[in-house]
Amino acid sequence: MSTTSDIGPRPAAAGRPAPAGPLGIGVIGYGYWGPNLVRNFSEAAGSRVVAVSDLRAERLDRVRDRYPAVRTTGDFHELLADPAIDAVVVATPVATHYRLAMAAIEAGKHVLVEKPLALDSREATALIEAARRRGVVLMVDHTFVYTGAVQKIKELVDGQRLGRLLYYDSVRVNLGLFQHDVDVLWDLAVHDLSIMDFVLARPARAVSAAGVAHVPGQPVNTAYLTCYFDDDLIAHFHVNWLAPVKIRRTLIGGDRQMIVYDDLEPSEKVKVYDKGITLANGDGHAGGNEGAYDLLVGYRAGDMYAPQLSLAEALGVEVEHFVDCIRNGREPISSGEAGLRVVRVLEAAAQSLAERGRVVDL
Repeated sequence: MSTTSDIGPRPAAAGRPAPAGPLGIGVIGYGYWGPNLVRNFSEAAGSRVVAVSDLRAERLDRVRDRYPAVRTTGDFHELLADPAIDAVVVATPVATHYRLAMAAIEAGKHVLVEKPLALDSREATALIEAARRRGVVLMVDHTFVYTGAVQKIKELVDGQRLGRLLYYDSVRVNLGLFQHDVDVLWDLAVHDLSIMDFVLARPARAVSAAGVAHVPGQPVNTAYLTCYFDDDLIAHFHVNWLAPVKIRRTLIGGDRQMIVYDDLEPSEKVKVYDKGITLANGDGHAGGNEGAYDLLVGYRAGDMYAPQLSLAEALGVEVEHFVDCIRNGREPISSGEAGLRVVRVLEAAAQSLAERGRVVDL
């Protein structure tokens, strides 16, 4: 798994050295997330947005109003043919990710793709192989791994502050927005799976998922996903489009310390608790099995502290990382391989969901 500590060199773009000035960026899609991407690439010192493509004229009108110097078009092929564009950002529905990203790669462009990378592992693998063959950077927009909170959690886990990891438990629920092309796992759980992939840096061995579609003819809107790991580590995800409140909370339990990560907290998003259990040898003579259990398990309640976090906008950090990877031949933290691992879990979850929660090996 890619982490901040194992980013290494990768081949430079074949026949396409990075320009001396800012990288030219083309953005395909100016819907929900596209405006944020355009803004951050426009503000980054190492890049400039050359053109934006979208099928809706009213969206292109908004681009022209805010960024008069940015060219707009309804045909994404114009971006691929433009020699001033070094990298293409794909911010479109997931069903189009493979086709658009592959076209950009084959045109010799570096590519940043919104999550999830593709609809299945076959498509994701093909993108990775094409990018390697063409010598271009392929990166997935796993925005949360670039937040100060998740970076700090990664630091704590890597530093063995939590001890042996026992569980990873996440809840991401809200009222809406209903998607029509993907279910709630592909829409919401993808965020938490990308965080887990980055923080734990170990592969899940099996997956089980259960869920229900309460709106006839629409995708599953409430789902529960469980990932099984070696050494009795277990991860659970609850995602829901029909919750009366918005919750974004993750608990990570270790045998030394535990973390509560609440993304909706205005401050102290990460809290570290010195709480847990202590095990002692018992002889089992204190009143049967219950007495033996009391002797073996004790509870530890220590202090809580909230570490200082970087307040930099995650997408801005991600954009700078993308530019740096292109310029210096580095492997992105959220590489194509990271995107593939997330897609494989989602793919297995879809299979389990269809078979009423059957455990699917990865």
